[in-house]
Amino acid sequence: MVRIPLSPAQIEAGRRLGALVRQARGCTEASEIAAGAGISPETLRKIEAGRIPSPGFGTVVGLCDALGLSVDEAVATWRGGVETDRAAG
Repeated sequence: MVRIPLSPAQIEAGRRLGALVRQARGCTEASEIAAGAGISPETLRKIEAGRIPSPGFGTVVGLCDALGLSVDEAVATWRGGVETDRAAG
């Protein structure tokens, strides 16, 4: 089975999601969030950097739980419908 390459829009969506995760993590250690999400710190770093632009649903849910984000917020960010300023919240 051949994997269809991601479109530029999907890659940009992954970057937005990564930025949201990075911002929500703040000063918390990557290892702490990764453990709470059930992923490796390296996977977390790749998501934050946009190098995994389309993480699995379970990974996104785990990250949202570990970061105190709603899945709705993550979806809206991925879709490009939300400009989030978590520092102001």
